[in-house]
Amino acid sequence: MSKIRSELVVAIVGMGPRGLSVLERLLVRLAERRGPAVSIWVFDPAEHGAGRIWRTDQPDWFLMNTPAGEVSMYSGDRDEGPPRAGAGPSLHEWLAAGNAGPRWAALGPSGYAPRACYGRYLRDVFDNLVAHKPDNVTVHAVRSPVERVQRHEGRLCLTTRSGRSVVADKLVLTTGHQVTAPRPWERELLDHADSRPGVRYVRGDSAADLDLDPVGAGEPVGVLGLGLTFLDVVVALTVGRGGEFEPGPAGGLRYRPSGREPRVFAGSRSGLPMLARGVNQKAPKYRYEAKFLTRGALAEARHRARRETGSAQLDFRRDVLPLLRLEVEHVYYTTLIRDRSGDEAARRFARLHLAVAGGKAAYLVDKALVEFGVAHAAPIDLERIARPFAGRRYAAPAEFHRDVLDLLGQDLAEALRGNVHGPVKAALDILRDLRGAVRAAVDHGGLRPRSHRDDFVGWFTPLNAMLSAGPPAIRLAQVRALIEAGVLHLVGPALRVGLAPDGFLLDSAQVAGAGQVVGTLIDARIPRPSVRQDASPLTRQLLADGLISEYVNASSCADGVFATGAVATTRAPFHAVGADGRANPDLYVLGIPTENLRWFTQIGNGRPGPPSAFHADADAVAGDVLDGRATGVGPPAANGSAHAGKIRVDRTLTCAAGADRGRR
Repeated sequence: MSKIRSELVVAIVGMGPRGLSVLERLLVRLAERRGPAVSIWVFDPAEHGAGRIWRTDQPDWFLMNTPAGEVSMYSGDRDEGPPRAGAGPSLHEWLAAGNAGPRWAALGPSGYAPRACYGRYLRDVFDNLVAHKPDNVTVHAVRSPVERVQRHEGRLCLTTRSGRSVVADKLVLTTGHQVTAPRPWERELLDHADSRPGVRYVRGDSAADLDLDPVGAGEPVGVLGLGLTFLDVVVALTVGRGGEFEPGPAGGLRYRPSGREPRVFAGSRSGLPMLARGVNQKAPKYRYEAKFLTRGALAEARHRARRETGSAQLDFRRDVLPLLRLEVEHVYYTTLIRDRSGDEAARRFARLHLAVAGGKAAYLVDKALVEFGVAHAAPIDLERIARPFAGRRYAAPAEFHRDVLDLLGQDLAEALRGNVHGPVKAALDILRDLRGAVRAAVDHGGLRPRSHRDDFVGWFTPLNAMLSAGPPAIRLAQVRALIEAGVLHLVGPALRVGLAPDGFLLDSAQVAGAGQVVGTLIDARIPRPSVRQDASPLTRQLLADGLISEYVNASSCADGVFATGAVATTRAPFHAVGADGRANPDLYVLGIPTENLRWFTQIGNGRPGPPSAFHADADAVAGDVLDGRATGVGPPAANGSAHAGKIRVDRTLTCAAGADRGRR
């Protein structure tokens, strides 16, 4: 067993879920090997473990959108010993033990816990890791942000806002959600509000951090975006103001107002709130393996691309999307046939579909659908489901709202059928299960720059979020009740925002008479991560000094460049790439700051069972940190993505190809 060199000092900046996962894997590895003293310094101005986003003082009406049984910060299942690095309870098991009180003990593995409960779980995990660390390890927790990192005699000197200085051998940046500087269009809205008394523009952030108190009862307030943060904002302005939901007709909900609510006017590009997740019917340790979007299929596509263009980078619409559609269709029709004709028929269809789908003889698939009696079933059309109002015009807001209520009702009915037994939600849930396979296609310059920017980030990512990253069904039932109660008004698709003398004008070209002036405008969209827009003094200093750089996807063929906004890193173990194009063997970056170099980095948890990608990422960093030397680190690859060779470690967590191991 290799030994750690004397007096190793490791710093982790950011002690939310990503930083906590690195700490956990460091302690697992340190417990397995003998060596001299190790000091681990962890920095976060918020609660250690929970971080800012999951802090424990937020109201219980802010919910997670991942079932409690699918969430674990421990990289191994619990055992007879105390919770510690490598062995501990999932969130559901922790709640069931009564750690968050009797109300949440009965939640069940498929229920959705409040974010504050998850924060208390994360804080408990941190406390357990520290309480049961190896004797030769010291963990120092600092409640202050790091604002500067400089080279000091071959090591890294960290300085906090409070003035503390720590010299470390290795530094891991897991800084999470950014607070970004205003972009030009945001500055215009801020300036407009600043110049008019009583007018406010609230920039996007976590709903728990938005200042909603000044919004008055009955005041018309605008909300930009109809995603998860929108749902949180609406709940805060209704339930948070004393309103209540009660059982309504036909199994729905009715809203009983408190009289302290504002009148909410909201909209987005699609005009439709994010669709509900199907009721969870999958076991916590369920794993889906890709049938079409496999590593072999991607390798074949890269070989074809290299032969045709000289570059192995893929075109998302041509090379990846057809395989993804086949996966969705496979689950949709198999589930539909199981529902109509039973398990044996579903198994026979699945075998036949795998044999004939994706080939040039498309008629064979049509023949199979006829044979199994589903030829007349409505096909699963991702674009139509996500953008149902495309090209439609409405003569009045009431007409638009009737369509919205009908669509929400249909979506709720599908959600209640579940993500295993309901054909639509089972098919859409596969988009979640396939995140790992999609990452294999797109991460680290896997796509050509223009396709990466336009097809993937610009088109697929929001469509995928709409279809598969949505809230529990209860949230859409609440939205329906609020529309029916006249508290919530959806403006329409293709939302437009204009400046008015007494506020902001919200309007939709597709809904006649939809225009509404609001004095307060709340942006319910989380700002996209960008290393150059990050307002953090630390990020700005690291970028200015060249210790980190922006990842730019470039192509050897004439396909332009895409400045992604991501911090450039190598592949695992994620060494930061500096302005000189060289990887820094002592500096690692993991999580949200690398979004668009890697995909869906906002995942804030691992899963019980086989190691998740979330835990495997942390383990790759921990293994390299404790190896004590840079191994196989090289300059960026020709297409602009950084790469690293094999990293020697004593014990590595791996996850199977094609399956997504972490869910948000």
